[in-house]
Amino acid sequence: MSSIANIAVYDGAATPVLHTLLPLSVTRENGKVVAAYRENAAGVPTIGQVTCTLTIQRSKNGVYKVENRTVVPVMEAVAGQNAAGYTAAPRVAYENTVITTGFFHERSDATGRRLVRQLAINIDGSIGTSVAPVTTGPIPELFDLLVAPT
Repeated sequence: MSSIANIAVYDGAATPVLHTLLPLSVTRENGKVVAAYRENAAGVPTIGQVTCTLTIQRSKNGVYKVENRTVVPVMEAVAGQNAAGYTAAPRVAYENTVITTGFFHERSDATGRRLVRQLAINIDGSIGTSVAPVTTGPIPELFDLLVAPT
């Protein structure tokens, strides 16, 4: 089981930008483990930072539900101050969210979970060639090994 650590990931911009998500917390409640991450980009308010939440929970019937939720807030454009000299505080206009959820029976094995995770990644990315699956890091460990960061 990995200790919670930074997640470094590039975005899909024309010129890719590296985003580093810092670990915020790991909580455990009623058998549910949640690891939370947030970017700390300079000049962007906390409410406008990219976030990622990793969750694992085992149901009573022996099925594990694992989830990766990534949220990118989009800030409203502030057009300067009004006639009275007031400048509006930054606010989130909306959020773009992607949620990847896996359901794995307790009898499933790491190889089968890795296979389906990699198939889903390749379908999402329209990958038509052989790609070696990544086997380390918080997402592969969550989906393949059913362990959350500590």
